[in-house]
Amino acid sequence: MRILITGAKGQLGQSLEHFLSKEQPRHEWLFAGHQELDITDPEAVEKTIADEAVDVIINCAAYTAVDQAESDPDAARRLNADAPQYLAQSAAAHGAVLIHISTDYVFSGEGRLSAPEAPQAYKETDRTDPSTVYGRTKLAGEEAVTNSGCRYLIFRTAWLYSPYGKNFVKTMLRLTAEKEALKVVDDQYGTPTNAMDLAAFLIRIVEESPAVTEGPLTRTGIYHYTNEGCCTWYRFAEEIATLAGHDRCCIHPCTTADYPTPAARPACSLLDKTKVRTTFGIELRDWKSALKEFIDNER
Repeated sequence: MRILITGAKGQLGQSLEHFLSKEQPRHEWLFAGHQELDITDPEAVEKTIADEAVDVIINCAAYTAVDQAESDPDAARRLNADAPQYLAQSAAAHGAVLIHISTDYVFSGEGRLSAPEAPQAYKETDRTDPSTVYGRTKLAGEEAVTNSGCRYLIFRTAWLYSPYGKNFVKTMLRLTAEKEALKVVDDQYGTPTNAMDLAAFLIRIVEESPAVTEGPLTRTGIYHYTNEGCCTWYRFAEEIATLAGHDRCCIHPCTTADYPTPAARPACSLLDKTKVRTTFGIELRDWKSALKEFIDNER
C-alpha cells in the first residue's frame, strides 16, 4: 500500500516521520507538507491521489491557531473543513481510506463538571456543540468526511505536544526555566497527549493491515484517542516543571476569567477512550508517564 501523510510538517506529521525513519515499514509512506501539496486546492488533491496511486491518506493538517481563528474564520474553514472534504471526495473516488485527525474542541465542555474531582468524559456518541470557530470548522471537517462515502477513521485527540513546533509543554519548559513565577488556568480539564504515542498507534493500524480491505483499516468510525488520566492546565504545568527540575519557578493557579482569550476554551474536554481500546486492543499510557518520557528525551 501507498500511504500519503498530509500536514507532514506539523507536530503529528513529524512524529510519524520520526518513527518511520527508525523502522523498516512494510508499506510505502509519502510525506507532503504544504509546499508539496496544498490540500485546499481540490484539483491538486485529486491529481496527487490519482498520480501517486494512494491507498491510505492520513490527514494531519489543521488550522490550530484557536484564538486567531476567531478573527480569520475563512482561513480556518479552508484548512479544517474544505480540505478534509476534498481529501474525502478523492479518497471515495479512488477507493482509498482516509484517516482524519480531529479535536476535543468539537465539544463545548459545558455541564461536565458537576463533580470536579470526577469530570464526565465525552463519548463518541455524545452531542457535539463547539463554541469556537476552530471547533466549528473541525466539526464541519468531520461531517464532510463522514458524508463523503469514503472509508474513514476519525480520531479526536487533545492537548497534543511533541518535540516539534509550538506546544504547551515546550512553552512551559522555557517559561519555568526563565521566570520566578507564573499563573496558569486551573479550571479547564482535559488530558495531555504525547504525539509520539498517537503516531505509533497510527503506524500500527496501517502496518497491520495487509490491504485497505483487511485489518484495522476496515474499522470505519469516529474514535477518541488521548493518553489516560485527567488534569487541569495548572496541574499539567506543575508536572512539567517538577519533571524538568525547574522548582525555582512558583506556579500559581488562576481561573479562566483571570486569563481571557478571544476563543472560549472547553471547561472540560475529557474524552472517553473505551471504544478505541476495545476496537483496536490497545493500552493507553497515563499522561504523567508519557510526559516523563518526553522530558527525559528533551534533556
